[in-house]
Amino acid sequence: MTVITPEHYHAKKALESNNIMCISQEAAARQDIRPLRIGILNIMPNVQTYEFNLLHPLGKSILQIIPVWIKLSTHQYNTSSKLHLDDLYIPFKQAVDEAPLDGLIITGAPVEELAFEKVKYWEEIQSIIRYARRNIMSTLGICWGGMALAKTIGIDKTAFAEKLFGVFEYQNLNKHHPITGDLDDSFRCPQSRHSGYADELLEQERDKGNINLLAHSPDTGYLIFETTDRRLMIHLGHPEYNSGRLIEETLRDRDKERTDVRDPENFDLENPVNRWRSHRNEFFSQWIKFVYQESEYDVAGVFS
Repeated sequence: MTVITPEHYHAKKALESNNIMCISQEAAARQDIRPLRIGILNIMPNVQTYEFNLLHPLGKSILQIIPVWIKLSTHQYNTSSKLHLDDLYIPFKQAVDEAPLDGLIITGAPVEELAFEKVKYWEEIQSIIRYARRNIMSTLGICWGGMALAKTIGIDKTAFAEKLFGVFEYQNLNKHHPITGDLDDSFRCPQSRHSGYADELLEQERDKGNINLLAHSPDTGYLIFETTDRRLMIHLGHPEYNSGRLIEETLRDRDKERTDVRDPENFDLENPVNRWRSHRNEFFSQWIKFVYQESEYDVAGVFS
């Protein structure tokens, strides 16, 4: 349950108050454990306020985690502190030149309503994903990040008439999968997106042998799927969100007076109960375990 952070990291006290141990690089080096380097390409607004949402579940792993915060060179981070970005974030090339990444996370981004080709940093994202599939054991895409992974294998998203927003129930489709197998048979997860996929499209891709389908709801469709080589893991929800994040997004959408966005379904803004925490913790813990085990096999030359 350890995250390796700079001594002055802004969310250190918040993490420790949630039972996540934070240690320095020097302290980590004294422990006889190989830490996992997990690249995090953070494209969310206000990057510094979002970081806790990922470090909290990652930090619950029994393994040491070095979060490597990655920034895009072709993206303007207008809502984020330049000082914070310069202090903590590095370009992707620098991240992989310093040492191999064991895993990579690509976050959501507020660009779902644009075609991928209209996103200013799309070429850079494509380049990173191509490199990752060849050289990184597993890449996890969350919400738009997952859709970006799907796009690179030829599966394009469809815009919704109304935003899919709220907390929904899903069924675990594969009880023997190394990542999702230990999820509850039925679990909840937040959604916050303006686009997605018809079930029929994903089922066609499954039947072609391109993807494995891992979680589904009759109300909102497939939530989790992966490429059959297990290099790309796509989670269309936001398991990492806390209750406050849903409230913030609701207030933001109200301020914009958007007519295509309703208040979140199955979520009481006055009594914001978190009913997806166990899914969040188990999903990220099992993903980290998968990354570690597969990386160790690769070091041994089994998959090389």
